[in-house]
Amino acid sequence: MNEGLKIIFMGTPEFAQGILAQIIESNHEVLAVVTAPDRPAGRGQKLRQSAVKLYSASKNIDVLQPEKLRDEVFIETLKKYNADLFVVVAFRMLPEVVWAIPPKGTINLHGSLLPNYRGAAPINWAIINGEKRSGVTTFFINEKIDTGDIIKRSAVDISENMTAGELHNLLMVDGAELVLETLDQIESHNVEKEKQMDIQIDTIKHAPKIFKADCKIEWALEAQAIHNKIRGLSPYPGAWCKIEHKSKGSVVQFKLFSSMLTNKVPALGDKNLKTSEKGILFPCKDLFLLVDELQMEGKRRMNFKEFLSGNKIEDFALIEEQ
Repeated sequence: MNEGLKIIFMGTPEFAQGILAQIIESNHEVLAVVTAPDRPAGRGQKLRQSAVKLYSASKNIDVLQPEKLRDEVFIETLKKYNADLFVVVAFRMLPEVVWAIPPKGTINLHGSLLPNYRGAAPINWAIINGEKRSGVTTFFINEKIDTGDIIKRSAVDISENMTAGELHNLLMVDGAELVLETLDQIESHNVEKEKQMDIQIDTIKHAPKIFKADCKIEWALEAQAIHNKIRGLSPYPGAWCKIEHKSKGSVVQFKLFSSMLTNKVPALGDKNLKTSEKGILFPCKDLFLLVDELQMEGKRRMNFKEFLSGNKIEDFALIEEQ
């Protein structure tokens, strides 16, 4: 077996941790990891460590957590490791002074089939936009976000009810395999690069960061579009809407996590929620959408049976203005 590459890994969330774990189990050597600084989180505002940091500490791997990526001490520390290659997964945009350090370059794993869905939330937007296919891509980082030369791509199918969380887990497995294949190619000097501009696509779709306004459900849309939004934002950050609580004369915010299309058509102008054996029926422009997992503001996430055990469905109706 070859000695393998000497690598510095950069990443923060669970998705990155899953890739890191597979690299560590390979013949390649991870010298150190770079991850986000600990941040206050939750009601108690306790410092939370990233998934990559927690995992790396358990493997006795050096952890670097720079506040600023251009910090001179951080740059000099990176150089002292004499790594062959940097591997980046779900991390911040790197300045050239960082990605240009290793002699074999810096590669990134992206959760889409580039050049489509460049940006911070490719998994979410692919489902929100109703794509039937997604994947992962490895590429060499350059001065622009997600535009470098492609090394390898691997595609997966998106099923009708697949959520962002399920696609995330699928791509984490495929991504680990793709990264290892990419590392082996780089080690053997057998890399065939492809420029993104040479890939024929009618319109390039983007995947910008998701904000609360992007998560709002518009019930005037067709059920398919709403279904795509709910599953594309599940489990996080969650699609939300505001619903009238008629008996209390108030408006309550809900998050919806799991839905299915039906063939049931609502009466014209009907805004009332209804129940079925499988969930709660929400009237959309064309069809009822079946929701079986939801969270009322101030309450925990629950299935529809738990919700109905403490609430009367006739008390709830959609509202025009949200």
